[in-house]
Amino acid sequence: MKVWIGGALGVALLGTALAMGVASQPSGTLAPGLHVGGVDVGGMTRAQALAAVAQQAPAAPQVTVTAGTSTWTLPAEQLGWHADAEASLKPAELASAGRGIIERLQALVGQAKMQDFPLVTTVNADRAHSTLSTLVRGVGVSPRNASVIFDKTTKRYAVKPDTAGQQPDVDAAVSAYTAAPVSTTLNIPLRVQAAERPAALVQPLVDQGNALVRPFKVQLAGTTRTGILSALQVANLYWVRPDGIEADESAMKVAFGQLTGYIDLPAQDARYALKGTQLVKVPEKAGTVTDRPAAYAAFKAAVLDSTKAQLLLPSKASTPTLTLAQLPDPGKLELITVGKSTYYHSSVARRTNVANAAAKINGAVVPAGEVFSFLNTLGGISAGNGFVSGLIISGGRTVDGLGGGVCQVSTTTFRALYQAGLPVVERNQHSYRVGYYEPQVGFEAAVYDPGVDLKFRNDTGAPILIKTVNDNARSTLQVQVWGIKPARSVYISPATILARTPHPPAQYIVNPKLRPGAMNQVDWAADGFNLYITRTIKDGAGVRTDVTKTIYKPWRAVYEIGPRG
Repeated sequence: MKVWIGGALGVALLGTALAMGVASQPSGTLAPGLHVGGVDVGGMTRAQALAAVAQQAPAAPQVTVTAGTSTWTLPAEQLGWHADAEASLKPAELASAGRGIIERLQALVGQAKMQDFPLVTTVNADRAHSTLSTLVRGVGVSPRNASVIFDKTTKRYAVKPDTAGQQPDVDAAVSAYTAAPVSTTLNIPLRVQAAERPAALVQPLVDQGNALVRPFKVQLAGTTRTGILSALQVANLYWVRPDGIEADESAMKVAFGQLTGYIDLPAQDARYALKGTQLVKVPEKAGTVTDRPAAYAAFKAAVLDSTKAQLLLPSKASTPTLTLAQLPDPGKLELITVGKSTYYHSSVARRTNVANAAAKINGAVVPAGEVFSFLNTLGGISAGNGFVSGLIISGGRTVDGLGGGVCQVSTTTFRALYQAGLPVVERNQHSYRVGYYEPQVGFEAAVYDPGVDLKFRNDTGAPILIKTVNDNARSTLQVQVWGIKPARSVYISPATILARTPHPPAQYIVNPKLRPGAMNQVDWAADGFNLYITRTIKDGAGVRTDVTKTIYKPWRAVYEIGPRG
């Protein structure tokens, strides 16, 4: 009976206490004794607890980021780090809701259970990725593919090896940081990146390229004429590309043109020649030349075929354009005009080239309506055609080169044909004002083999004869134009100078081959000019005027000096 009374009394007392406890706790507050990140949130509403945790959250730590040899230190918030009050409070809310009757009674009498929950930090992966990507920009090294080079020493193609690259693995670093946002150090690993084209893939191409490096011989069908390209010249005719051998069309065409120009035997037109003091007729002569369209395709294919080292080029007959019967009687030829120039103070080499070029074009006949080409008439500027080294203008300098002095003859020829009133097809000027062609400034023409020619069209209605008179002793040259003199008059004006530019200061270049203190002038100063000359032609068709423009560059004097003693 006592037990029952005591039990009933105990239950009654407990029920009373619980009722009193529930009544004494505000609805929606957290249980006493709860701490989040060191903040006492017991008795607070959820909103109050969130505000307290956010307010007392620690500042973002500094994070040291490394990538290879590069290091940066920056606030963690730049990497998307932040204290998550919501996530931090969640365990405390669960603990508060899960407390039993005994724990609540204990809290009522000041014996609440103490629970401390850590502050939860999280990382915004997108922001971390953006910041890290910006940091490592330029840190990575791209892989370098193997490539093909031409070794000038061995004169062979070779492989330049590939090298692996390294790229920062930002994704891996972001994953590591989001998994451990409390970290204050973060390493961005460098991922090895292999080259897409390793040496092993390039070597077979190099072997193909080297197999083509051999001397190559051509012969003109129906003749004994041959020409040979050296192994080095052949190597210049193609590229070794990653996807195979590729013809260098420009170089191929130049080489083909040089070879065919050498082996072709073009027809010779009827012409005049001096026999004593009299002009006599020389009959035409048929020739044999390369059948170019078919020959070029065969040449290109053979050069790129390592099994072939020679080729028989298809040929065709070359027919003269001017026959003996078409030549006027020499006794009926009239002197139409004369071009003149002087070449005082020329070197022996320059005089040799002037004489040779003058002799080559002497007696040339241009049929009516045809175009006179100085280079074609000359037969090319080569040692095989009798030319020697002399001063030429090349690459912005006056340098020693084959054929220096030929322009003395082209300039004199230009003056003759221009004065005859013939239409200009091609005329090129010199880079600067040359003293040999004074005092008729701008009245000159430069030629260079290949590609820089002097051309006029014969519009006189009859063949014309080019005759040269060279006097080496007096340093004078004449180019005479003979034919059936047309009823026309030609007036050529003096040069009109539009602008003049002073020459730059002299340049001094050390030449180790000179003795100390010695000095040798190798280029001469000349002012720049912008000028033109006009030509007025009067004939049965009326009066017409044309203009020949010239722009000379200002030219500096250049001196070679010996090294200091």
